[in-house]
Amino acid sequence: MLLANKWKDYELIDASLGQKFERWGNVYLLRPDPQVIWDNGDLLEKYHGKIDAVYYRSNKGGGHWENLKNIPGTWKINYNNLTFNIKQMGFKHTGLFPEQAVNWDFMIDKIKKAYRPIKVLNLFAYTGGATVACLSAGASVTHVDSSRGMVDWCKENVNCSGYRDGNIRYLVDDVVKFVQREIRRGNKYDAIVMDPPSYGRGANGEVWDIEKNLAYLVKICSEILSDEPLFFLINSYTTGLSSTVLANLLSMTIKSKFDGVISSGEIGIPISSNDLILPCGIYGRWEANE
Repeated sequence: MLLANKWKDYELIDASLGQKFERWGNVYLLRPDPQVIWDNGDLLEKYHGKIDAVYYRSNKGGGHWENLKNIPGTWKINYNNLTFNIKQMGFKHTGLFPEQAVNWDFMIDKIKKAYRPIKVLNLFAYTGGATVACLSAGASVTHVDSSRGMVDWCKENVNCSGYRDGNIRYLVDDVVKFVQREIRRGNKYDAIVMDPPSYGRGANGEVWDIEKNLAYLVKICSEILSDEPLFFLINSYTTGLSSTVLANLLSMTIKSKFDGVISSGEIGIPISSNDLILPCGIYGRWEANE
């Protein structure tokens, strides 16, 4: 398992009974997490007076935040030279997945060691954690997401990280249709990153189902890789999907064309109050031979 253990502005303090207690800069949040099935005490009681906001799930789906203290509508946290705007979103999110720092480190290292211009395509790009990381390493990035709100949020993160003048394209689009058009245009990329949801809808209502559509997407993405691709990264939070599945997809499509090395596994965050680790998803990577 890869551990996101280099944070200073983020800390997973404790986890128990379906909840996790976190520090985001100077803001302390209590949020649900389905992976936390163990009992380490009632966190609401355990950290009474220290919690700034709690997210409560609704029996009808979704939920709501209850702010116990006055906290800003948006605030910033840093990871090395990357800066991100954090906000309380519906369905418990904050606009950033801190475990992805392990993938940011990987991409930054690969891009810097390439010693050549690198074009990155970021699909299902969300608020742009990977986009900002790749820009910081000197790459040019095409950022594609079906939500205009998420693309606008990425622009905020790019600007506050100081890369507003970087070589970046923002697109609100369905990722499958975008890749199909890139094939027809003959556009190529040196690296591709994707974080596909389990289910979703494209910019014009297109339906996405990871079990039905991921294999096809990876296959057509292999057609827009450059002659000397650097890496191909898939991240997933889909429950029940094994990291070996991602490795198999990359082996059948990318490795069969470009050789290279495949790795896969879990991503996690260490819990600072004990020696436990919270699993936070899976990854599959293909990278060129060094």
